[in-house]
Amino acid sequence: MFTPGHLHRDNLDRPDALRHIPPFSVDFYYEVRQDPQQGPMLHMRLAGNVRGKPFEEEFELHRDVAFNFASVATRAAARHGLPINASPVMRGHDEYDKVFADIRAKLHTRPGEPVNLDHVL
Repeated sequence: MFTPGHLHRDNLDRPDALRHIPPFSVDFYYEVRQDPQQGPMLHMRLAGNVRGKPFEEEFELHRDVAFNFASVATRAAARHGLPINASPVMRGHDEYDKVFADIRAKLHTRPGEPVNLDHVL
């Protein structure tokens, strides 16, 4: 479920096609914060549980690489037991399109802006 600044994903009702994926419930929160040296940064917090075990991680991305958020969040969830090929990003992509649009609006970005390769994770 998407609302600006927040995306909730889970598989707790576990349809038959997803039985190989461990039960998870994850909330992805994001906001733009102004860093005095770096400028606008996308601050993210991933909180939830995989197989009932809770976790929480926070991270930031520079404005120019903020759209790599899904890769960063997928790797963070994987560290806590959610297989990469079972990532919440891979299902319900329409909600991620809304997240991308929301981040683009919050950061005032346009397609084609240059990326500083030093910022790539």
